[in-house]
Amino acid sequence: MLTALIWGTGFVSQSIGTDYVGPCTFLAMRSYIGGIALLPCIFFLGKIAQPDSGSAVKKDTKTLVIGGICCGAALFCASIFQQIGIMYTTVGKTGFLTALYIIIVPVLGLFFKKKVGINIWISALIAVFGMYLLCVKESFAIGQGDMLVMLCAFMFSVHILVIDHFSPKVDCVKMSCIQFFVCAVISTVFMFALETPDFASLWSAKTAILYSGILSSGVGYTLQIIGQQGNDPTVSSLILSLESVFSMISGWIVLHEKFSPKEAIGSLLIFAAIILSQLPKEIFQKISFVRERKFCDRAG
Repeated sequence: MLTALIWGTGFVSQSIGTDYVGPCTFLAMRSYIGGIALLPCIFFLGKIAQPDSGSAVKKDTKTLVIGGICCGAALFCASIFQQIGIMYTTVGKTGFLTALYIIIVPVLGLFFKKKVGINIWISALIAVFGMYLLCVKESFAIGQGDMLVMLCAFMFSVHILVIDHFSPKVDCVKMSCIQFFVCAVISTVFMFALETPDFASLWSAKTAILYSGILSSGVGYTLQIIGQQGNDPTVSSLILSLESVFSMISGWIVLHEKFSPKEAIGSLLIFAAIILSQLPKEIFQKISFVRERKFCDRAG
């Protein structure tokens, strides 16, 4: 939830930054800063806890590097699709379509034999409808930019599942650091191939880049990886969808924007979906048992 709060309040800085530099340049700079910001954390945490055996270090290092590369590649694809897609569609549609990972995550999880309860599916559907009320302010139609943002939602779903696979096996802070440098290197290649970055533009966007790099990237994505260690990936995707809610709340507090009744209902639906997803499975099993028993009594 703290990750969603950071991402939601950081949307303003991301929007300002891309007014001065291209999407690949902004993504490269914030990723480098995010990775560098984590290096002191890794150093001090390494002083506190040391591994017991050299074989364990070798095994963990190999898994760590593979996990970091996979996370970094997925993060780059998701971020760049979103950043380019928003140039051809509205912010409202982008917020809603990105949140489709709420549905995509449990669907993709089925291919990896990750079963979820009926409460999760109901929660996902409620949350998607809530995101629609919250974000979409105009008639809904699928365009070129919308398709790119849909690809973004798919890649964010892959990113969540990759984290779910690797985070219990490796040092989360180190994997987060590696993913940022991988994302930064890939972004740099496209930055020089497709854009013409210059120092003046970067200096104009310095505040936005620093905020996005240190908080949104370094802190936010690291907290996501740590938080997913003990959490179901579908539940994680539902909680992360609060990003749009926090974004609107920060706009209300900082920019004095107003909630419409439609947006307020959407926010409440998302909160309700997250609460529903957190309810113990035993409750739904008891409800199912009671219904079956009543049916058997009638049949008897």
